[in-house]
Amino acid sequence: MGRRETSPTLAVVECDSLDVHVLLDNTTDLTSSSGSMVTSHLGNALRRRPRFGLTGTCLCCANWGLSLALDIQANGETRRVMFDAGPDCESLRRNARILAYDLTQFDAVVLSHGHWDHAGGLTEPFTQQRRQSTAKVTEFHANHSMFVRRGMRTAPDRVVPFRSPPSPERLRRLGAKLIIEETARVLADGYAYLSGEIPRLTEYEVGLPGHVAMRPKSSEWTDDPLILDERWLAVKVRDKGVIVFSACSHAGVVNVLRHARTVFPDIPLYAVMGGLHLSGQPNEQIIDRTVEDLANFSLERIIPGHCTGWRAITALAQRFGDRVTPLSVGQTHRF
Repeated sequence: MGRRETSPTLAVVECDSLDVHVLLDNTTDLTSSSGSMVTSHLGNALRRRPRFGLTGTCLCCANWGLSLALDIQANGETRRVMFDAGPDCESLRRNARILAYDLTQFDAVVLSHGHWDHAGGLTEPFTQQRRQSTAKVTEFHANHSMFVRRGMRTAPDRVVPFRSPPSPERLRRLGAKLIIEETARVLADGYAYLSGEIPRLTEYEVGLPGHVAMRPKSSEWTDDPLILDERWLAVKVRDKGVIVFSACSHAGVVNVLRHARTVFPDIPLYAVMGGLHLSGQPNEQIIDRTVEDLANFSLERIIPGHCTGWRAITALAQRFGDRVTPLSVGQTHRF
């Protein structure tokens, strides 16, 4: 179930604080209270566009997928990292405009895995840079396995193909500095850690049944439930610990957090944020076991969204109470 990776010797620099802007998520929620460390969608919309009042045109749109913009503050400077880009450029462009977030100023863009709902908007930051003639060079981080064709087998003789991510060649033509490697690395001047392959150790986290891939130089779909190209991102925040970002958790969020604990053995895992892939059959069958195992990590904040599903979010809230804040488009989370 995937190779075991030992802890790397990469040095990750501790930051002073971290703001995470939810540029895209499946859900929108204007009114639920979220605690003092979260600015709601409504709060962000009204603060950035107060003279227009509250209308549908001043609100972000939800869409199936995820895109997080990380503002990492240290020593009076900010490094910006995009973690995934949602399903399409139009949604990303609209939401960034409403939130007054400049997509041209990322130091790095990271793709978590090669699925359309995370890769569809990847060209937008680079297109905007070119349109505005900005001199900033943005790194694009991925691994080679993310660019194979994907799909879902819906019957023994039928596959529904996924739209592929934009090719490395297209991103390079748009001005991206491509860093496409299989192994773990640090980025944004060492303030963010991007994992290598996630070891698959938890017996009940079996990936995505029915998922298929078409390998290079092949015309046949082959079973690919483990989606081994998936990666997680982490930032180390002073006086808190490690914030783990898992965009879809096809590897299983318990496997992700086990891997993060191996990488950061002497630093507490403070929070996990992103899609936990606990919606739909058979994923809902492992909700109880996942919630039980998450208790072993003593997380202070659990921020589930995207593919987590309402049943899992309900179970998490029942077990962990106010430590759980559901993800919603337009929010800002502060660490």
